[in-house]
Amino acid sequence: MKKLHIILISIFVLALIVLFNAFYIIDERQQVIITQFGKPMGDAIKDAGLHIKVPFIQKVHYFDKRILEWDGDAKQIPTSDKRYIWLDTFSRWQIVDPLKFYETTRYEYNAHSRLDDIISGITRDVISSNKLLEIIRSSNREMAFTSEYSDSKLEDVIKEKIINGRQAIADSIFALAKVKVAEYGINLIDVRIKRLNYNQEVQSKVFERMISERNKIAAKYLSEGKGNSSEILGKMQRELDQIQSEAYQRAQEIKGKADALAINIYANAYNRDPEFYEFLKTLETYEKTIDNKNTIIMTTDSDYYKFLKKME
Repeated sequence: MKKLHIILISIFVLALIVLFNAFYIIDERQQVIITQFGKPMGDAIKDAGLHIKVPFIQKVHYFDKRILEWDGDAKQIPTSDKRYIWLDTFSRWQIVDPLKFYETTRYEYNAHSRLDDIISGITRDVISSNKLLEIIRSSNREMAFTSEYSDSKLEDVIKEKIINGRQAIADSIFALAKVKVAEYGINLIDVRIKRLNYNQEVQSKVFERMISERNKIAAKYLSEGKGNSSEILGKMQRELDQIQSEAYQRAQEIKGKADALAINIYANAYNRDPEFYEFLKTLETYEKTIDNKNTIIMTTDSDYYKFLKKME
């Protein structure tokens, strides 16, 4: 009886293992290929839910159904006008034929390697056949320039007409790569240029040119500023001189009128009482000339002394 119980339990456990191995679940985000002894069995299964397979003999391979990302490394590429640039691209892709994908690449990291070879190679070929200007700009839109760039070579370069443009070049890379990656069961959704930059040697020259242009513009602004400052200071000085001249003229006119009025008052006073006027003026003279520090020697018949003599 004990042996029978052990056998029954073993059979039950084995049946559970077989049962669990016979079923598998597909998520909404996944699609599956079933292989038997390494060979695919039928088409891909894309319906989500619970599915059954031959236990232990058949194996389930899951593949992502969502849109995936490929981001390549920046690579140095020469343009047709011999400008060396660093170009960084990225793309979006999706596994649309899991069976072909399994037969050609098996795993996603292998697919990334295939995408890197295909997209990078096509990008190098397309970029090498176009000028730098074609890769930078997308249209022949008229550019507005400030007066600082009127003599700049940069203006002449930008005025050059483009034939393809950046967008058309990216579309060309996408169209060529899409056909090739389809061989791996992949649908290439898009390819775009993420970043473009000069290599280190050219970049330093570009920065030096930019610094030189900025310094020239700064020197021009400083020169114009000094000229405007001198003009403003000169105008201010002229206005100040004019104000001072007008003020001096006005002061002299007022002073002249006051002096005339004073003389008129003195004359009227003198005409009314000449002796009293003479007496007041003599007192003013005494006040200004006689003090503790001065000694005056006068004769008795001096006009200066006559009023003092009268007082005596």
